[in-house]
Amino acid sequence: MAGLKFDREKILELTDKVVERTMRMDMTWDWPCGVAYYGICKAYEVTGKEWYLDLVKARVDEYLELGLPKWTVNTCAMGHCLITLYEATGDERYWEIVMSKVEYLRKDALRFGDSVLQHTVSENNDFPEQAWADTLFMAAFFLLRVGVKQKDQALIDDALNQHYWHIRYLQDPETGLYYHGYNHLTGDHMSGIYWGRANAWAAYTMSQVGIVLPECYLYPKYLDVTGSLNEQLAALKLLQTDHGLWRTILDDPESYEEVSASAGIAAAMAAKGNPLHIKYINRAICGIQDNISRDGRVLNVSGGTAVMKDREGYRNIPRNWIQGWGQGLALAFFAEVLNYENNRNDGAL
Repeated sequence: MAGLKFDREKILELTDKVVERTMRMDMTWDWPCGVAYYGICKAYEVTGKEWYLDLVKARVDEYLELGLPKWTVNTCAMGHCLITLYEATGDERYWEIVMSKVEYLRKDALRFGDSVLQHTVSENNDFPEQAWADTLFMAAFFLLRVGVKQKDQALIDDALNQHYWHIRYLQDPETGLYYHGYNHLTGDHMSGIYWGRANAWAAYTMSQVGIVLPECYLYPKYLDVTGSLNEQLAALKLLQTDHGLWRTILDDPESYEEVSASAGIAAAMAAKGNPLHIKYINRAICGIQDNISRDGRVLNVSGGTAVMKDREGYRNIPRNWIQGWGQGLALAFFAEVLNYENNRNDGAL
């Protein structure tokens, strides 16, 4: 029977190296760190290696001593590792911060339209009434995890509502792919680019909803999530390169292969568990392994990317430097590969 083809010991060794290299980075309390530490926490949950979590705990405790910033939608990404730390240690300090982030998202975060979270990266109104795919990971997924843990129906409904409207605003019904962003004031997708990492944020986050949410099939908006993901993955598989990767502009053969997007997309395929995707996951295993340096740096990860003006803007984003989101998404992918046999298929969903 067909299955994933990988060397488990090699994946475990690479995971160790990526975790160690990630913890040598001087990231502050913001979304790059949030994605990176989410990946380490996922690796901890799958491997049971306590030293992964010990490293995160020591760094988070150091942050707490130094003082935390004011919240934005993107800084809520740090809530993911706090959930794991609380579950592992029972330390109420971590949960208090989780709930302060939830209260910010509930009461203070900028919203538009049908209570859709506006993309924010600072205390300023940087992107008025804009929806970016990033928000699905940074905030919607976080709200869902807390809502399920607290059995808070309002939080669960809010998280699913974020997915519903981001799907409506960002997914192209003709291609199944996601645009980078949507401007509600002008009613357009600005540059109109199918950016690779935006598709990774959407695909990976949607792949987790059915895993996290008990009896997900009883929520009508979950059917939008799984329907959107099915169409997106069916489109994405056709755009995988010969190296097992995806490009920073998915449908642009002149744009470079980008590893954080590739890891997020492949992790979504692995989490979804559709056997028709096995061959694409296997190709991605090879491609992503080939982009891990000897000291655990994830290579060819594009820098922080706004909704650029045109294709050239995306093509010229540098990919020379280590990035927290590249480290974290690679770890999330390795975790899904190691855990693949335990993933369930949605069946008709």
